[in-house]
Amino acid sequence: MRAIVTGGAGFIGSALCRWLVAHLGWNVVNVDKLTYAANLSSLAPIADRPNYAFVEADICDRSKMDEAFRAYQPNAVMHLAAESHVDRSITGSAEFIRTNVLGAHTLLESARVYWDGLSGEARDRFRFLHVSTDEVYGSLGKTGLFTEETAYAPRSPYSASKAASDHIVMAWSETYGLPTLISNCSNNYGPFHFPEKLIPLIIVNALHGNSLPVYGDGQNVRDWLYVDDHVKALVAILTQGRPGETYNVGGRNERTNLQVVERICDLVDSHAGPLANGQRRRSLITFVADRPGHDRRYAIDATKLERELGWRAEETFESGLERTVIWFLANEAWWRPLHQHARQRLGLVAA
Repeated sequence: MRAIVTGGAGFIGSALCRWLVAHLGWNVVNVDKLTYAANLSSLAPIADRPNYAFVEADICDRSKMDEAFRAYQPNAVMHLAAESHVDRSITGSAEFIRTNVLGAHTLLESARVYWDGLSGEARDRFRFLHVSTDEVYGSLGKTGLFTEETAYAPRSPYSASKAASDHIVMAWSETYGLPTLISNCSNNYGPFHFPEKLIPLIIVNALHGNSLPVYGDGQNVRDWLYVDDHVKALVAILTQGRPGETYNVGGRNERTNLQVVERICDLVDSHAGPLANGQRRRSLITFVADRPGHDRRYAIDATKLERELGWRAEETFESGLERTVIWFLANEAWWRPLHQHARQRLGLVAA
C-alpha cells in the first residue's frame, strides 16, 4: 500500500504513521503543515525508514496537493489534518473553517482529479478515508448512543467545521463517485498527546502540583478511545469498509470528566509519589467556569464497525490510562517544550 496521511505530525496522525510504517510495512507520505500542535519528534521512531516520507505543506494549497499525488501515486488517502481543539475554535473560528472545510475541499478535488486519471485495478483499489469526530452529532441526554444514522447537530465552531467537511465528503462520493469513507470517533487519548487536551494537561499539571481545572460541575461525559485502538480501526475501515459508508469508532468507555481527573490523580500519586507536602493530588482539583456550549454527553455505538469489520477495542480505559500516565512521566523531554501552549485558559467569550 502507498498512502498519503494528512496531519501525520499530530497526535492521532503520528500514531497512524508509526503503525502503518513500522508494523504494516506500508509506504507512507506524511503531509503536514506543522502548526503549533504538530511535533516531528513523535515520528522519530520511523523518520529514517525507507518507506516513510514527509512533505511540509498546507492542505489548502492545491498545487502542492496535486504535486503530492503526482509524485507519490497513492492507493489511498487517510485525511486527518484538522484544527481540533474546541476551546480554540470558540475564540478563533476562522482557522477551523479554513483548514477543516476549505482544506477538505481542496484535498478532495486533488484526489478526484488524480483518481479520474487512474484506470483498471489502480482505479478500483483507490480509497479516500476522511477521519472525523463524534462531536458532529451534538449532545446526548443521560441515555442513548450515537449511531451512523444519528442526525448531525454540531454545537461548537469546531464540530460545525467537521460536520461541514463530512457533508462535503459525502457529496463528492455521490456526485463524482469518488470512493470515500468516513469515520467518526470518540475522544482519543494516549502517548504523544498534545498537552492542551484534558488527559495530558491534567497529567502534566498533577505531576508538578499545579491546579487541576475541571469545567462546570465535572459531570460532562465522554467515551474514551485509546489511540492505538483507533489507528487499527482506521486501517480496518480503509481496507475492508464499503465506499460511501460511515463507521463510528468508540471505546465503550464512558466517564465523567471528574472521574477521569480523579483517576489521573490517583495514578500519578501511585507512580510519582504524593506531593511534597504529603497531600494527594485530588486536593488540586478546582472547578472553573464552564466552556460555552459545552456538550453534556457523548457515547458511540461501534456495533457496525465491530460486526462488519471485526474490530474490537483492545485497551480498557483503566489499562490505557495507566499506560498513558506512565508514558508522560517518562517522557518529559517530549512534552515540556509544548506545555507553554497549554498554560492559558482558552475558550472563554466576553459577555
